[in-house]
Amino acid sequence: MSNKKFKTEVADLLQLLIHSLYSNKEIFLRELISNASDAIDKLKYLSMIDGPLKGYSFDPKIQISFTEDGERILKISDNGIGMNEEDLNNNLGTIASSGTKKFLATLSEDAKKDSNLIGQFGVGFYSAFMVSKKIDVISKKAGENEAYIWSSTGENSYSIEKAEREEQGTTIILHLNDDDTTYATRWTLESLIKKYSDHVAYPIYLEYDQTHYEDEKDADGNPKKTIEHKNEQINSCSALWRRNKSELKEEDYKEFYKNNYNDYEDPLFYIHTKAEGTTEYTTLFYIPATAPMDMNYADYKPGVKLYVKRVYITDDDKTLLPTYLRFVRGIIDSEDLPLNVSREILQENKIMNTIRNGSVKKLLGEFKKISESNPELFEKFIKQYNRPLKEGLYSDYANRDTLLEIVRYKSSEKDGYVSLKEYKERMKEGQKAIYYIAGGKENILKASPLVAAFKKKGYEVLILDEDIDEFVISTVPEYDSVPLKAINRSDAMDDIQTEEEKKELEGKAAVADRIATLLGDKVKKVIPSMRLGEASASVIMDENDPSLEMQRMMKQMGGMEEEIKPILEINPSSAFVKKIEEADDEKAKVLSEVLLGQALLQEGIMPSDPVAFAISLRKAMEA
Repeated sequence: MSNKKFKTEVADLLQLLIHSLYSNKEIFLRELISNASDAIDKLKYLSMIDGPLKGYSFDPKIQISFTEDGERILKISDNGIGMNEEDLNNNLGTIASSGTKKFLATLSEDAKKDSNLIGQFGVGFYSAFMVSKKIDVISKKAGENEAYIWSSTGENSYSIEKAEREEQGTTIILHLNDDDTTYATRWTLESLIKKYSDHVAYPIYLEYDQTHYEDEKDADGNPKKTIEHKNEQINSCSALWRRNKSELKEEDYKEFYKNNYNDYEDPLFYIHTKAEGTTEYTTLFYIPATAPMDMNYADYKPGVKLYVKRVYITDDDKTLLPTYLRFVRGIIDSEDLPLNVSREILQENKIMNTIRNGSVKKLLGEFKKISESNPELFEKFIKQYNRPLKEGLYSDYANRDTLLEIVRYKSSEKDGYVSLKEYKERMKEGQKAIYYIAGGKENILKASPLVAAFKKKGYEVLILDEDIDEFVISTVPEYDSVPLKAINRSDAMDDIQTEEEKKELEGKAAVADRIATLLGDKVKKVIPSMRLGEASASVIMDENDPSLEMQRMMKQMGGMEEEIKPILEINPSSAFVKKIEEADDEKAKVLSEVLLGQALLQEGIMPSDPVAFAISLRKAMEA
C-alpha cells in the first residue's frame, strides 16, 4: 500500500468543502456524472484516432447503485478512459492550479458559502467529500492490465494500492455521512439525475430493488411481497438542441417546449442556432404565446437555462440575457465555459459576454425578420412583448437601431400598432418631426385637442400610453435622422402654425397676459395659439420639463417634491376665452381657474385643489 499526504492546497480545499463551501450539497452527483461523461468522451476520441487505442470497442454507459441497509454506500461507475497509479496521484492527490492556495486565503466568509466557487479551480470530484466520510476510487486505464484503488477520508492523506477490475473505467464508492443518507435512495437519485444530467450524451442507469406487495397474506397475516431487481436508464440521453435542425420536426420543438416549460400552449415561434468558431455554443430559444405572468415584476423568474456540454448549470441567472428579453424561454449550451462557472464569473466572463451578445443579436434579428415576412405572427408577438422591448431602447444602446425597427406604437391614424418606419413613409412633405403625445391613457390622449389640431393639419401623431413610454422616448432623440417631438411641449407649437396665424396671434397677447396674471403661480405662463380648433385651452410643458403625468408618477415614488407648473395654451377665438377678455377682474379670475381646470381634466390630470376648482365652476355657472 502506498500512503501519501495531500498537497497543502488539497488539504485546505477539503476542509473548506467539508465545512462551508458547498451550501448546495446535491451538486456533487452532477460533478461525478460529468467527470464520468468526460472519461467516456476521452476514450471514445482515442478509439477514433491513430494510436494504441484506435478501434477500441466498448459500450459507453454510466452506472449508479446504492445500498439502503447498514452502511449507506453510493457507487458511480463508468467505462471510460480510466486511470492508472500515476493518474490517480496526479488527478486526486493534487490540484492543477498554482493559484489555489492564494485564492483560498483571500476568500471572504460570505464567499466561502458560495456553492459555485469551486468551479473557479475545477475540482468537482472533491465535492463528494461533503456527503462522504470516506471515498474509494477503483480504476483501470484502457489498454493496461493493472487496476488500482485510491482511498481517503478527506483529512490529510490518501492511499493507493492494486485492485481488481475487469473492464476499463472508474468506480467511485462513497461511504455516506450519517446525515446524508438520503443520497442512497431511489427517489432522490432519480430526481437529481433528471435535474442535472438528463441530457448527458451517455445512458445513466440506476440499479435498485423494487418491492411488490400481493393480495395474498403470509403466515403472520401480512401481505406477501416479492422483490424485483431493476436497472433502469434514467436520463433521456438526448439533448434536442444538440441535434441538427434537419433531423427535427416542428412537433419535436413544440413537444420539448411544453414538457420543459409547463405551458399548455404552443410557442409563438422558436429560434435554434449553433454558433461555431472562436466560441462554440448552441441556443434554442422559445417565445411563449402568452406573456409570463411575472414578466412585469421586479422578481421575475428568468426563463433561460444554462448548460455546459449538456450538463445543467443554472436556470436562475438573470444575466444570461438582458432584462428586457426576460420573456424568452430556452437553453444556452456552451462548449467553452468551465463546468461550474459561478454567477459572479458569468457576469464578467468574456466567453459568456460573447454568447450573450450573439444571442441578443440573433433574437432581435429574428424579431425584425418576422415583422417583415409574417405580419400576422408579428402582431401577436408585439401585443405580448412590446412593453419590455421598449425598455431595451434605453438599456441596450448597442442594439437601439434594431429595436427602433421592432417596437411599435399606437397612432392617431389607425387602430393597432404602427412602426416608426411606417410613420416616416407616411410623413407629409415638409414635415419637420415625428410627432407623439405621451403621459396618459389611450382614450384621453386621442381625445386631446392637440391631437385634433395636428390631425386637422394632416399630421399623424403617435399615441404613447404605456407607463414607461414618456421616459423611454426621452432617450430617443431621433429615428433615421428625423427628430421625435412631443406635441404637448412648447417647442412643437410653431410647427403647424402658418406665418399668417403667427402674425394674427401677435395681437392676442393681451388676453394671454391677463389670464396669466389672474392665475398667478398656478401656471408657468399663458400663450395664445391658433392650433386648438374648437377647444378653449390645453396644458403643455416647457421643452425640458417632465409632463404632468410623469410628475404624478415621480411623486408617487417619492422622487419629486417641487411641482413644475404647466403652460396654459389658450385659443383666443373661443367663446370662453372671449368671455374672460370681456369680464371684470373678479369674474375673469373665476373663469380663468375653470379654464385651467378643464384643460387639466382633458389631459386626465386632477386639478391640484379639486375643491377650489369645484367652487370656481359653481361660481362661473351662477354668473
